[in-house]
Amino acid sequence: MNSLGLLIAVGLLTAFIIIWLVMQAVRGVLARQRSDLETSTRTTLADMFIFLDPTKIFYYNVAALVVLPTLVWLFTNNPVFVTFTAIGTLILPKLWIKRLAAQRLKRFEEQLPDALLMVSGAMRAGASLTVAMESMVKEQKPPLSQEFELMLREQRLGVDFDTALVNMEKRNPIQDFSLVVSGLRISREVGGNLAEILESLATTLRDKATMEGKIRSLTAQGKMQGLIMSCLPLLMMAALNWIEPKAMGAMFTTLFGWVTLAVIIVMITIGYLFIRKITTIDV
Repeated sequence: MNSLGLLIAVGLLTAFIIIWLVMQAVRGVLARQRSDLETSTRTTLADMFIFLDPTKIFYYNVAALVVLPTLVWLFTNNPVFVTFTAIGTLILPKLWIKRLAAQRLKRFEEQLPDALLMVSGAMRAGASLTVAMESMVKEQKPPLSQEFELMLREQRLGVDFDTALVNMEKRNPIQDFSLVVSGLRISREVGGNLAEILESLATTLRDKATMEGKIRSLTAQGKMQGLIMSCLPLLMMAALNWIEPKAMGAMFTTLFGWVTLAVIIVMITIGYLFIRKITTIDV
């Protein structure tokens, strides 16, 4: 009887230690997730005039982390799917924030040639660079108008023109804009016809955008093929499971089947990323 009680006590103590370790691990993961979300929203997005509440994002993420894996477990009863769902739920907010930042930078890059032509035209009409930029800001839409308006405000507060340009370049790390910043700084140092330089830069950026559009059109088929080839094994798996549920049941109910599923998902993901890397051509 004493040995049985001791065994029960040891078992309860072991279960308590395991639960405590799991809770500490989950707490550490959630703390890092909250810190990463706060850092991303308060630096990356705030610098781009995208204001989001990191606390709400974190709470929504925690709710999704509880609900989605639970639903997947209830519908599939498969720990592999539950694990990948939890990992995807943790990664999704960071990918969403990066996508928001990338979309804003893309809009800024698309607006840049027209803005340069407006500044160039105003300078040819006799306006100074600052007056031409102020006129351009009034005509353009965000995000470009927000960035140049902030730069002009910094200048009004006494910040040097080069420093304001460098600050804007840090907020918008785009290769095309770095070229524009270099042209402006060199022109102010060595002189020259700034209006002509800006017009030449606008023409170059437009030609570059046209070439990138052609490349995206030519590589669209390869990207779609990569997506179809990545989804094909999963569709075949679903079809076979519908046709022969008994034969496919072992893949979803046994340890060997779970390991096989994990390997399949990892290999499909790696293959898709390789195809995306090959079909993404940087000009």
